[in-house]
Amino acid sequence: MLSELSIKNFAIIEALTISFEKGLTVLTGETGAGKSIIIDAIHLLAGGRGSAEFVRHGEDKAEIEGLFQIDEPQHPVYLKALEFGIEIEEGMVILRRDISRSGKSVCRINGKLVTISTLREIGSALVDIHGQHEHQELMDETRHLPLLDQFGAEEIAASLEEYQEIFARFEKTRQKLKALSENDQQMAHRLDLILFQLNEIQKADLKLHEDEELTEEKRKLANFEKVYEAFQLSYSALNGEQKGLDWIGMAMGHLEDAGSLDSSYKALYELVSNCYYQLEDAARSLRNEMDDMEFDPQRLHEIEDRLNEINQLKRKYGRSIKEILEYAAKIEEEIETLQNKETHISELEKELASINKDLILEAKELSTLRQKWAKNLTGLIHTELKELYMEKTVFEIRIETEPQHFSKTGIDHVQFYISTNPGEPLKPLSKVASGGELSRIMLALKSIFSKHQGVTSIIFDEVDTGVSGRVAQAIAEKIYKVSVNSQVLCISHLPQVAAMADTHLYISKLIKGGRTTTSVKPLNEQEKIKEVGRMISGTEITELTKQHAKELLQMAEENKKI
Repeated sequence: MLSELSIKNFAIIEALTISFEKGLTVLTGETGAGKSIIIDAIHLLAGGRGSAEFVRHGEDKAEIEGLFQIDEPQHPVYLKALEFGIEIEEGMVILRRDISRSGKSVCRINGKLVTISTLREIGSALVDIHGQHEHQELMDETRHLPLLDQFGAEEIAASLEEYQEIFARFEKTRQKLKALSENDQQMAHRLDLILFQLNEIQKADLKLHEDEELTEEKRKLANFEKVYEAFQLSYSALNGEQKGLDWIGMAMGHLEDAGSLDSSYKALYELVSNCYYQLEDAARSLRNEMDDMEFDPQRLHEIEDRLNEINQLKRKYGRSIKEILEYAAKIEEEIETLQNKETHISELEKELASINKDLILEAKELSTLRQKWAKNLTGLIHTELKELYMEKTVFEIRIETEPQHFSKTGIDHVQFYISTNPGEPLKPLSKVASGGELSRIMLALKSIFSKHQGVTSIIFDEVDTGVSGRVAQAIAEKIYKVSVNSQVLCISHLPQVAAMADTHLYISKLIKGGRTTTSVKPLNEQEKIKEVGRMISGTEITELTKQHAKELLQMAEENKKI
């Protein structure tokens, strides 16, 4: 759920922080007070299109920040966050967006800078905004099939997964066959190229780690003079008259005399004695090393030539000898395939035909399940529409199948159709008239799909426009029903909707320092009565209006218990 929203220098809002609760939150107030501006801010926070016009006059940038609390450990936002490398700790997601006066946006999720498209991906898993006129997700035909699959997920998900596994094999095999079936001239050119490449790699006779060993040998040869001089000076410092070993030998002799006089000094004598013999061994080793050392300039040239050859191959075929050898194995297999092309084509055709049979069976099984769940969904939608006084409306889910046109989602094309008046033909939902009917159709669908979409917060921006009376009451009850499964924020001018609110926020305009700004106030019980009364009668609130408002609020509480 959206727990807190902070807005600064956005349109007429100077600075505003709003805390939200679970359930149904209704925002009311006079026209122009800034209710839709708050929804616009949430829309931008979820990745909506922004512009410099949103920045408050005279300010450098607008700042919007929202804190979302995720209670469900399996919420889809976790997978999306993982995909973009965003950490979610303690179930908290903080979205932030700054819009500068130039129109540029800076977006952050949990403090990490992200692109607007990433913000939109994460935002779509958290917020679902439904406006009076804007394009709705449920009106988008491309979303109808995924919505049906979500609704019937308990059976469809497993079938779809099995189908997609076979479809992936089908596509891979089909691509292989297509590549082999290209014209002979292209195949001949390809064969010539990879034969040349394989010959070049095999001729080099590469050995694993050879480049590392040669580099180490080259380093030793390149530093031969420095190493030899260091050995020579070390040996000279240890060996010879009045040199290191000579002085330590003298010390050893003196300590031997002291040990003969006092046995407690024998240990010190033995320590020096051991060091003397170790250094003597070291001097002998230094002399042997120098005797064996021999600088070979020809070998250095050979190493450099070999390393150049290896580096040339790396530039062509891989970043390491291992990758070059792997590439050689790969093209060797491809050469065998191309040289025996007809045999491989025949084998792939048989394999593709076998996979095709399995794919058809899985696709038909998937289609059958969709038909079954489409009937279930149609029945539920008719029930929902009846509750919204659209009992004469006919809703239909049409599933068109194309048996040989496989896609990642199957062979089905799903589209929602509707007829709102008797005698009228069914039309695609995307082409249905807007207004009160569209609001009710959308609410009917949303009350069902809200359980399956996993969206944290659903926002209705004046979706109740154009309705009144018993329809208004039905819409209020339906919006509340949606809020049972998801947090709902709703801008409304209907007293019936306001009465159903768990939290009622009143939006008003204030003049401060000659500038207009927006304020938000949570209403207590008495203030709710007054505001619902204003919504019923307009500006003049009488005792009778207050009584009607109280009755409406009492009825709403009773309806919530049903």
